[in-house]
Amino acid sequence: MKRTALLLSLATALTASPALADDGPIVAPGDTLLTVTANGKSSRTPDIATFTAGLTTIGRTASAAMAANAAAMTRVIGALKAAGVADRDVQTSNLSLDPVYDNAVHADGDHPRITGYQATNNVAVRARVIGAMGRVIDTLVDAGANEVSGPNFAIDHPEAALDEARTSAIATARSRADLYAHASGLKVLRILSISESGGYSPQPMVFSARKAMAAATPVAAGEVGVDINLTVQFELAPL
Repeated sequence: MKRTALLLSLATALTASPALADDGPIVAPGDTLLTVTANGKSSRTPDIATFTAGLTTIGRTASAAMAANAAAMTRVIGALKAAGVADRDVQTSNLSLDPVYDNAVHADGDHPRITGYQATNNVAVRARVIGAMGRVIDTLVDAGANEVSGPNFAIDHPEAALDEARTSAIATARSRADLYAHASGLKVLRILSISESGGYSPQPMVFSARKAMAAATPVAAGEVGVDINLTVQFELAPL
């Protein structure tokens, strides 16, 4: 008899108390679950940028193509160091060797013939002084780089900008919840859950590998956007 009374008492307590169900939060009887999505933005002037630079060489044999590429790439990496780019900010991003085919139609019906080899080597470069990046790129081109692309701008330490966007997003979510609650004759009781997504909104640019004659290649950094999306669940209760 005592065991039956205890089980009934426990079941009543579990039914009356708000809890987190396996498939999401539940609210107290008579209350309402409201799910709100909100966006928060922040922006900063970027202080780092990444771009890729390298070159492609062609040789009659695979070893000749690779040897020519290695010699040329050594000059390019040397130019980066001379321009003040640290070793830690240069990383090989692509290294490939491919045959070059003669695609002409042959009378004997032979398959396309290999006429040489093409070697490609590219490095990813992180530029920490954006104002000097145009001249760094011109230096690379002078050193023999014939492939340059980028840059992608970023914030080296984005925590403050991200927190600013989060604060904006949660304020928007709460304001929106208050609006829905007021329009429905309810009040916001509490926040049940918060989930986040989002991040950088990079602004890539495209470079030409040709060097400007009179001045350094111009680079406009602009701003980098931080974009945070929140999904917030509120419990609404009667007034």
